[in-house]
Amino acid sequence: MTAELAGLAIALVATGLFAGLIAGLFGIGGGVVMVPAFYFVLGVLGYDDAVRMHMAVGTSLAVIVATSLRSVAAHAKHGAVDFAILRRWTPWIVAGALVGGFVADLIPGRGLTGLFGVVALLLSLQFFFGRPDWRLAETMPGGALRAGLGSLIGLLSSLLGIGGGVFGVTLMTLCGKSIRQAVATAAGFGVAIGVPGALGFIVWGWDEPGRTPTALGYVDGLGFLILAASAFFVAPLGAKLAHTLPERLLRRLFALGLVLTAVSLLREAWAG
Repeated sequence: MTAELAGLAIALVATGLFAGLIAGLFGIGGGVVMVPAFYFVLGVLGYDDAVRMHMAVGTSLAVIVATSLRSVAAHAKHGAVDFAILRRWTPWIVAGALVGGFVADLIPGRGLTGLFGVVALLLSLQFFFGRPDWRLAETMPGGALRAGLGSLIGLLSSLLGIGGGVFGVTLMTLCGKSIRQAVATAAGFGVAIGVPGALGFIVWGWDEPGRTPTALGYVDGLGFLILAASAFFVAPLGAKLAHTLPERLLRRLFALGLVLTAVSLLREAWAG
């Protein structure tokens, strides 16, 4: 048991450092990095395919709560957070995240792995070909469309273990918000997704066999502590690098990384 915990801890430190670096470098949050990285770490350590994607997603959601709170506080000091959007969208995002935690328990590990692979592949296309000046509207939608889109963001983000920044930033920039305000405000989506999402993964995975020794449901306690601490430590370095390297090159390098991740996950889902 001690050797197992030591191996898991070392692997998680490496995962957290990498996730923090990439998250700071590309400004999209660490979930899209942490989930596949932790998934492959659990595979190397011999954990069963039936639980490792669920554990990767659940643990990532818990980490996102901590990183999102820090990010929102930092952005709020610069007046970049649109709290009106957060107030109007949070209830629907929370509702979607709660449903996502329930749905994830019903999806086999292979299905969840394949879903993440497909979304990673679609995101890579956005990073390759997306343009920051694209617009669909001048204001954020309201009424039934807000309820539907907010619930969908919460549902998908909870299923995938990501903070909502990927979907939230894309939506807000397409609806007239500046990229700075979109990034700052979408960080608040991470709290609305992470809290109910992580709680759902804890509850639905409580009695599942084959989990790590420090797991609460599908959330690994040791993983949460190490990933959160490591990501906090390295993220500023990634942010600094982001200001020294060409943005177009960064986006395409990250897109290439997403393609490789997507292919690996889809192959795992297909072969499993």
